[in-house]
Amino acid sequence: MAARKKLWHPDIVRQRIQVSQLLNRLNNHAAGKCEMSQTQVRAAEILLKKSLPDLSSVEMTGEGGGPLQIVQKVYADRDPE
Repeated sequence: MAARKKLWHPDIVRQRIQVSQLLNRLNNHAAGKCEMSQTQVRAAEILLKKSLPDLSSVEMTGEGGGPLQIVQKVYADRDPE
């Protein structure tokens, strides 16, 4: 039998489980299902910032910083919906 490939490194899996536990705990706190002190909330926030990427906005502009132009191509051999 061929050796099984490890697609996930155990440390990565362990980290993802810990992140999901933090998120579940914060969701339960926000929904009023459990109480957390301000220190616990802040500690979870710090750990999540180290584990999950922050969302950032991206501005897309066209040539020379002008508006972005979108071109839609229509092919004659396809039926329009």
